[in-house]
Amino acid sequence: MKNILKMIVTIIVSVLLAFSVFSVEFSGEIDCKSAILMEASTGRVLYEKNADEPLPPASVTKIMTLLLIMEAIDSGKIALTDKVTVSEYAASMGGSQVFLEPGETMTVEEMIKCVVISSANDCAVALAEFLYGSEESFVGEMNKRAAELGMLNTIFENTNGLDDTASNHLISARDIAIMSRELLNHPLILNYSSTWMDSIRNGAFGLTNTNRLIRYYSGANGLKTGSTAKAKFCISATALRDNMQLIAVIMAAPTRDVRNNIAKQLLDFGFANYGLFIHKGGELEPIKVNGGTKESCKVSYQNMNITLEKEKISKITCRYVLPEYITAPIEQGQKVGEAIFEYNGEKIAQTEVYADETVSKINIIGIFFKVLAGFCLN
Repeated sequence: MKNILKMIVTIIVSVLLAFSVFSVEFSGEIDCKSAILMEASTGRVLYEKNADEPLPPASVTKIMTLLLIMEAIDSGKIALTDKVTVSEYAASMGGSQVFLEPGETMTVEEMIKCVVISSANDCAVALAEFLYGSEESFVGEMNKRAAELGMLNTIFENTNGLDDTASNHLISARDIAIMSRELLNHPLILNYSSTWMDSIRNGAFGLTNTNRLIRYYSGANGLKTGSTAKAKFCISATALRDNMQLIAVIMAAPTRDVRNNIAKQLLDFGFANYGLFIHKGGELEPIKVNGGTKESCKVSYQNMNITLEKEKISKITCRYVLPEYITAPIEQGQKVGEAIFEYNGEKIAQTEVYADETVSKINIIGIFFKVLAGFCLN
């Protein structure tokens, strides 16, 4: 009897959990103005609500600030160990801050920690000035980078999201997901965004992550929270499970707890229903060459990641569409065919097959020696 009761309870709990996960998909009733759920490696959108409406982003703005800083570090323009001297203007920032003093110096890395973990407005401005001379110049680069990324509903007016004097500092949930996805291409950021507590000034000043999901949500690794009276409560919440990185963006939630709960719901929904189909590319059989200095050409294709409903992943097949031969000349990197991925015979994705080497067109002298070599062999 006990076993039967235990089994019944297990079934009931499973059903309740299933409904809690699927409610986001079926009802669409989430208490925020805008939201989106995106898989990072493929960019597939798994859920959205008013995702293209420009809204005040508060400190989620700093994702773009951090992206420019990460790109500058990776390019060698600045280093984590560089010393940043604080200006009076940077020190004057209100809101979330670490109370920088004019003339105080900190390393780039310390300031990044402050921006990511404690959402320090003063450090965001100090880093901007260090990299481009002024916040105004840095903001120009932010808007330029947004355009390059295809962020169609974004206007930046500052580096930190303070909006008490901003007139048109707006961004959509989709654009936040786009820049979050780009920032995740710099793994260094996760060293800070996944940290719950740290300190600066030789341990004298403590930092606690404004993103509570880092502490209690399995797989959470970032990325940035934000809140002002105008923007209400916003977040770009990222989490990694089973090689799948999700980005849940919530904008204009009424409270911090509601915001965090919606982010959790969306992430739960994504992890419960979707997975990442990973197909490793590589070399295929060489393709014969017509009229070339070589008899054949090496070809290959790149890895393919596809975000899919979990039940489809094991049923994906791959077929290759390749010519019987290629006519020279052939350039390395030239497209020669396709790898097509299908589910139940329906194409869901494709990637190109490229030539791995250059094959020149054979000239008359080459033809002569080729014929002569064949004659000698006979």
